[in-house]
Amino acid sequence: MARGNSGRRKQSVADKQTVQKPKEGNPRSMVIRIGAGEVGSSVTQLVQDVRQVMQPDTAVRLKERRANKLRDYTTMAGPLGVTHLLLFSRSEAGNTNLRLAKTPRGPTLHFRVEKYSLAKDIMKSVKHYRADLQAYNVAPLLVMNNFLTSDADREKLGDSAPPKHLEKLVTDMFQGLFPPIQPHTTPLHTIKRVLLLNREPPKEDDNGTITITIRHYAITTKITGVPKAIRRLHAAEKLIKSREKKGRGLPNLGKLEDVADYMLDPSAAGYTSASDTEADTDAEVEVTAPVRTKVMSKKERERAKSGEGASKSKANGPRVEKRAVKLVEIGPRLKLRLTKVEEDVAGGRVMWHEFVTKTTEEMKQLDVVWEKRNKEKEERRRIQKENIDKKRKERGQKGEGEEEEDEDEEMEDFDEYDMDDDVWHDDDAEGGDEDQEEEEE
Repeated sequence: MARGNSGRRKQSVADKQTVQKPKEGNPRSMVIRIGAGEVGSSVTQLVQDVRQVMQPDTAVRLKERRANKLRDYTTMAGPLGVTHLLLFSRSEAGNTNLRLAKTPRGPTLHFRVEKYSLAKDIMKSVKHYRADLQAYNVAPLLVMNNFLTSDADREKLGDSAPPKHLEKLVTDMFQGLFPPIQPHTTPLHTIKRVLLLNREPPKEDDNGTITITIRHYAITTKITGVPKAIRRLHAAEKLIKSREKKGRGLPNLGKLEDVADYMLDPSAAGYTSASDTEADTDAEVEVTAPVRTKVMSKKERERAKSGEGASKSKANGPRVEKRAVKLVEIGPRLKLRLTKVEEDVAGGRVMWHEFVTKTTEEMKQLDVVWEKRNKEKEERRRIQKENIDKKRKERGQKGEGEEEEDEDEEMEDFDEYDMDDDVWHDDDAEGGDEDQEEEEE
């Protein structure tokens, strides 16, 4: 017996390549749990939700192990083209922390997650939740509000106002997480999500820190300027063709003698809802309606070339329709408080701290210590490079096979990394942060 057509469309090789190959120049990110298995189920689910927000240029199916160190991820960030790392961890005191780092040279922003809500909690609280998998094929539209303090507010706050360079750094870091949108070339209908970052107004008792609230929304549109009855009939037609449950969404025309009665009085069909009211005119936009083009036959193409059907096509022109824009929250929610800024990737010189302030002399002493440490690191790299060149020469004189040449090529990948610094980048830095947090509390 012959198999029926399943309706599955085969994907061409060109389509697979365009889907698998990310766009060049777009920032890529990795959302990681530091100390997998120790952060708890809620933080684990929060990491999964943040990965959904960062789609499509992020590692959604990344699996961490308890044995993985921060050095493992920073080493692979270069070959994989990863530009940003979002590191979630939990301190011994139970605080959830987020580190936003830019690879390969930093800086790193340390945030304390004061509050958060998972996507599943948002789904239960929202009346009409919208889950569209195609919305995650394009990066969200980033909207940032109140990230720069005005001069008038700075005068009122005085010394408690956050530094200008700190606000500029935080703004640039969040802007760099997503690719820039060009209105002239980017199709607007492909953008179906919005990520809203709202910086809370600074206060005198904030110690110059920055508090950010994050919300994630899905963009929905609805045709306006059409009578309510026609919209209901159009929605009922879609509902009949779909596999969803058919309930109160269908207007009941059984008691009416003519469809004109329903058109004149939509409430006569026995279906009313408070959501049927028209949206505000401020939320309406005019867009070009999608038009289906008919495949022309040979005779029709000849007529079009001769100019017979040109006047008709010009008379039609592009059809413009009004649509009401509405945002539906899909989660997660986050409230972040900036606590520290480091120069390198989670292990460099502290550029700013919320609770610790240094005098000018202490800053000079720290600069001397870091300069000495950088010189030692450069010296170790120079010695490593000399040892590798020496081994290459010895193998070249012996005339060994191609397998050893392949090993030499693999060793070149590790030239830029400092093998002697495997531990203090991760273990010492994390331990110091946790001890410092306990003292602060």
